[in-house]
Amino acid sequence: MLLKAGQGGSGADLCVYLIEVYNKAELKPDVANKARLLSLLRAFPQNEPAKKKFVGGVVEWSSKYGEFPAGDPELHHVIGVLFAEEGETYDAERHLTLGTSDSAQAFANMEYEWYSSDEPSTAPSYAARAVLPYLLIGNIRAANKALLLFTSKLASSHPGLGVQSISSSASDIRIYPSLPLLNFLGLLLLAIQRGGSDLFKQLKAHYSSHLKEAGWDEALAQIGEMYFGIKIPSQSNPMFDMMSNMLMGGNNPFAAKKKEPRSVGAASPAPSTPSAPALD
Repeated sequence: MLLKAGQGGSGADLCVYLIEVYNKAELKPDVANKARLLSLLRAFPQNEPAKKKFVGGVVEWSSKYGEFPAGDPELHHVIGVLFAEEGETYDAERHLTLGTSDSAQAFANMEYEWYSSDEPSTAPSYAARAVLPYLLIGNIRAANKALLLFTSKLASSHPGLGVQSISSSASDIRIYPSLPLLNFLGLLLLAIQRGGSDLFKQLKAHYSSHLKEAGWDEALAQIGEMYFGIKIPSQSNPMFDMMSNMLMGGNNPFAAKKKEPRSVGAASPAPSTPSAPALD
């Protein structure tokens, strides 16, 4: 095969041509077709320039003829894992966000490995790179899993952090006195599942001094609207609004095509919602 024989350019051209054939034949992303394309992807040399073009073609094909407008989750997962193994972190993040139930573990492992070469105090920034994207596409389960896996690695690797656990019949939260933004992420997930808009506002107010430096404002504004019904002020540019509506069509691009689009509703307040803990 050309790819394995060191003829990456010629092999890549043939792979891209195969995608064109799939499109013209309107082939569905079934198990056999996906396996064939992923086998070709794995054969690409690591630094082959046409690799990302092939990946883009694969995702676009699966989006056009498959169930998911954002592309097939299994394809995204394998592509994300391959990019993670090759150190292409930013590309891996995009694909793992749209992957399968197994992607959260790969995502958390990648972010923790990346974090390991940085200062201990930067842990929340790396954890958020997995947690916030999952929340923004409505995948609360993956967000919880990614944070749990990341913090488990953190606790075992840095026993001196002085982790405190707060457990109840409904939840189990790890508190890191020296990492307030990591606490914020855990409490944010709890608020999304059990709290209401008041608790969300309290959390933001309590951690406001730390959030100023985090750069999460836009993501949190989106999360506030998605889960707590806190409307984002409309754009002042009417042309921007019109173009946004035309391009997005008011649909959720991550929902399956064959199901009714469903937005994430505001979480119902628990019978007795606790106020935000006074954490540092």
